[in-house]
Amino acid sequence: MQDYEKYTDEELIVRIRDGENEISDYIITKYKNLVRGKVKSMYLLGGDMEDLIQEGMIGLYKAIRDYDAGRDASFFTFADICVSRQVFSAIEKDSRKKHGPLNTSISLDVKTGDGESGESVLASVISSVTDRNPEEIILSNELVERVYDFIRNQLTGVERQVIELYITGLKISEIAKVLSRDEKSTDNALWRAKNKIKNEFLE
Repeated sequence: MQDYEKYTDEELIVRIRDGENEISDYIITKYKNLVRGKVKSMYLLGGDMEDLIQEGMIGLYKAIRDYDAGRDASFFTFADICVSRQVFSAIEKDSRKKHGPLNTSISLDVKTGDGESGESVLASVISSVTDRNPEEIILSNELVERVYDFIRNQLTGVERQVIELYITGLKISEIAKVLSRDEKSTDNALWRAKNKIKNEFLE
């Protein structure tokens, strides 16, 4: 295998377009941890983790196939969005089969920032609307379950989708792309969701 590390992802995608299909294997290997991390943050309780990983890989293949350097952001950002969209669609499809709400068993360990020192996103959401510190919230499993139950049953479909994706660590711009919505309406939906949580849980 050639020394692909010295090339940018965008340069490698161009070479794939030119017929160097073997480079796809390198890209897939390079981004497999992205897929696993995304699946970990969006898994279905009782679901098959391997099935969701497979869906994530499909999203990665689509990213390689569809990436346009002249139109899209960096390949990393584009791949992140494609993987998220594919996994999220699989979760929604599974929930429709069960005639139930989208399961919100999202990892509580998902972090903002660099993934190591960042604050738990769910804790951040709750603390921002309840004035409780993140450490207290993380220890309060009962509160977490109450918030999850509220998200599942009291928010509108759009509000639920937006805040669930927000909890996984996606930015507003990324959530908008995953849900095929404009950023303003997505941001408004997130504000409404957080405001409803605030009204329900503010002490």
